[in-house]
Amino acid sequence: MSRPVFPFHAADISLLARSLCKQWQEETTHPGHVQMLNMLARAIGFQNFQHFRDQTEAIAPLNEAPSPAEPDDAAQRAATTQAGTVNANRLLRHFDQQGRLQRWPGKFSEQLPVLWTLWARIPARRDLSEREVNDYIRLGESLGDHVLLRRELVNYKLLSRTLDGRVYRRLEQPLPPELLELVRTVLGRSAA
Repeated sequence: MSRPVFPFHAADISLLARSLCKQWQEETTHPGHVQMLNMLARAIGFQNFQHFRDQTEAIAPLNEAPSPAEPDDAAQRAATTQAGTVNANRLLRHFDQQGRLQRWPGKFSEQLPVLWTLWARIPARRDLSEREVNDYIRLGESLGDHVLLRRELVNYKLLSRTLDGRVYRRLEQPLPPELLELVRTVLGRSAA
């Protein structure tokens, strides 16, 4: 059995080093392998290594099918791969008459496309607090779990946040053409 590989990325190496130093000082003994994995995962914002591994495994299939258009943009690849197989009319069943997301899709292939509708509601090129992001997400959902949706927007790289979770920013990227009709329909319902 081969060992799985989990890509590790730290947005700021200085914050990573500071977090590791602080965690290392809290240890009474030299940390072992699993403790070191947990320390690294906590340093980039996860609860522990298992949480990091679960999140990495959840998005790993998205990175396996490169798109000839933009091979370096994982979110765009995922959107193109998934959106191409999903019918916009079928996705509308997840929204109420006011254009709010009323249920989280069980199908993995439908999750990213519905997140684009929430992404479109968040203002571009603006630093936002967690409360402001929550308010924009709540405007677009009625399922009652804005935390899940905020986390998934970050996981799918539609939204970025600082390690401390204080500042959020919409990640600018072109809306996949396959989802243009869905986003227009959902936003049109909310404007009506």
